[in-house]
Amino acid sequence: MRSIKCIQDVVDWRLCVGCGACYYVCKKDAVTLDNIESIGIRPRFDNNRCQDCIDCLDFCPGYRIDATIGSDINNNIVNNNLLIGPTLEVWEGHAADDEIRYRASSGGALTALALYCLENENMEFVLHIGMDSTKPWTNITVQSRNRDELLSRTGSRYATSSPCDSLQLIEESEQPCVFIGKPCDVAAVSMLRKQRPRLDSKLGLVLTFFCAGTPSTKGTLDLLKQHDISLERKGGLYYRGNGWPGGFAVFSKDGKREHFLPYMDSWSFLQKYRSFRCQLCPDGLGELGDISCGDAWHRYSNDTDDPGLSLVLVRSFHGKEILKKALAAGYLNLFPSSPAKVIEAQGLVERRKGIFGRQLAMRLLMIPTTRFTGFQLFKAWLKAPAVLMAKSVLGTMRRLLQRGLWHRNT
Repeated sequence: MRSIKCIQDVVDWRLCVGCGACYYVCKKDAVTLDNIESIGIRPRFDNNRCQDCIDCLDFCPGYRIDATIGSDINNNIVNNNLLIGPTLEVWEGHAADDEIRYRASSGGALTALALYCLENENMEFVLHIGMDSTKPWTNITVQSRNRDELLSRTGSRYATSSPCDSLQLIEESEQPCVFIGKPCDVAAVSMLRKQRPRLDSKLGLVLTFFCAGTPSTKGTLDLLKQHDISLERKGGLYYRGNGWPGGFAVFSKDGKREHFLPYMDSWSFLQKYRSFRCQLCPDGLGELGDISCGDAWHRYSNDTDDPGLSLVLVRSFHGKEILKKALAAGYLNLFPSSPAKVIEAQGLVERRKGIFGRQLAMRLLMIPTTRFTGFQLFKAWLKAPAVLMAKSVLGTMRRLLQRGLWHRNT
């Protein structure tokens, strides 16, 4: 039986999420990160230095994710919904700051929470991703220390990113910091903080967002090519924002918007470039963060002047306390919601019903797959109609064979 025995196997079997955690942890200088245009950010290992080291498997979200490892509420849960996971509270609302709300992808709740922590909780910086000004179609890991920096980097970035590559900056910081990443990035952080006490002590708040998968760089480049948009002399490329849901916009160096595509058009194109591992993910709503946020699509009115609305899922007692204080300080305007509203708003929750079947197909073809613990995937699969259950297995087997994914990528 083929299995994952080392971190290179995770990459070769297309299970890597490109989070950058292995780069951060390795003290042998044996890991570099490459942005492979058609795939995403992937680690490259020095075999002479790595040798038989398996340390990276202890925190690799491509190898395993335990939904219970980062949560302190599993035995005291208010809601533990089969499709959205455990929550202490569910809210809807938006940033009280109108500019943050407008510039953000939805209601700006994540940015507002991060700003509250900088201005009121004495946190040193926010570690997250932003546009690479030298290559606006790519991302880099950044530190934001004030409102202006956060505001310039708000909004979704539908391109590959590796925010865990700079966790050393948090570990070495004088004060606690905010971390914002994709659910898979946060899964890596939740495992790393169990092993690294100093990192744990410096993680002031861990935030994540609803994620349907990350397109490769090639997705953006092909989208630009399809619409005959030149990459020369461009000052900025934004995937969303400036209204809800905003859209794909390209700006000149002098700040003039030269091209615009509605969000629904750009995302329908880009989603075809998501990685194989994204198709296996049951954690689109970010169970391992303190708080996760995403679009409240059930409230969307197709009004181009709509400034946006967020769903806010509180996953930990610490997140609950921070949110309570941010509300009291006037950084957020929220009203109570429910897991049922999350399911109504987010079609991506339905994906969880098919994950067990997809993994079963992989096992039948003897293809290694990520170990997901605590997500109740079998129960979710049984909730699916019989046709979907069969399709999740047989359809996955057909695609794996047609695309040559039944053998490792070397």
